[in-house]
Amino acid sequence: MSVLSRIERLCQDKGLKMTEQRRVIARVLSDAEDHPDVEAVYQRAAAIDPKISIATVYRTVRLFEEASILERRDFGDGRARYEEASGDHHDHLIDIDSGTVVEFHNDEIERLQEEVARRLGYRLVGHRMELYAVPLDRKKGDEPKGR
Repeated sequence: MSVLSRIERLCQDKGLKMTEQRRVIARVLSDAEDHPDVEAVYQRAAAIDPKISIATVYRTVRLFEEASILERRDFGDGRARYEEASGDHHDHLIDIDSGTVVEFHNDEIERLQEEVARRLGYRLVGHRMELYAVPLDRKKGDEPKGR
């Protein structure tokens, strides 16, 4: 018997029925080092099991999202991207040239956000931050319009 992936264990813990195709999709998502969209998940899963359909991937990703196993992200490229839901807070920096998504955590930024909320009369209960950037060596004025 193979070792269960992190997402397979989460599914098991939440009592989700795990078909073999769902297991493949869960493994693909657990192994992802990027933030894949459904099409990328489908391509990776179909390479393992050619019988998996794109509809099965869409349904499974939606099921995992509804069960709080996956989190949907929108990085401004028109595609929903997914990552494993975790208790560890992190933010994202998106390289708009390459589409690379860099996860980071910065205690100073976290403190500043808390302070901004407090100054405005609020207690921060959550947030998401996405920074859109270009490499430092890119020439000024070459930035695309609209961001």
